[in-house]
Amino acid sequence: MSMSTVDYFFSLLSPWAYLGHPTLLEVAASTGAGIRYRPMQFQPVLAAAGGQALKDRPLARQHYRLIELQRWRAQRGLPLDLQPRFFPVDVSLADRVVIALVQAGKDPAGYVGDAGRALWAEQGDLSDRALIGGLLERHGLPASELLAAADGEQAGNEYQANTQAAIAAGLPGMPAYVLDGEVFWGQDRLDMLQGALRSPRPPYRIP
Repeated sequence: MSMSTVDYFFSLLSPWAYLGHPTLLEVAASTGAGIRYRPMQFQPVLAAAGGQALKDRPLARQHYRLIELQRWRAQRGLPLDLQPRFFPVDVSLADRVVIALVQAGKDPAGYVGDAGRALWAEQGDLSDRALIGGLLERHGLPASELLAAADGEQAGNEYQANTQAAIAAGLPGMPAYVLDGEVFWGQDRLDMLQGALRSPRPPYRIP
């Protein structure tokens, strides 16, 4: 069994993070790997990699994204609305709640899955404090305490640090899974991540 830890860079804004989340949990469970949740601000990472915001991409790329989302929601067996009511939306508070959970010693997996589903399948507004609080309470978590922590300096600093770490790692986008410095970009690379966790090979590096 692996004793490795995967650095998981993502934002709850991403439909791909939502689609890949259950599979990531399965990969971790099957290999014994740990997951270090590292929510980040997407736009600075995208800009550093030379990417474009969705609305600025050529129509061909926007259209192909919609085809891929349909393929992967079928592949993963998850509900997903291609055009949710509250998208794009400011998910910074919802992202920082993940950090607050980790800092409090709580497993954020259930909240992350439910938050993704709220946005991408249940027409939820992930900028709404009441909605976020309800997601936390669903898991028996202290919503007021965690929301206050998410508003605090410590969570904000870590959110910025994760963003800078993602840029420094050269992530092309999100979600991204980093194992011993090797980047696996996209939830469609989770099978390759699983293979790397099970393999004795050293991490691949840029020649």
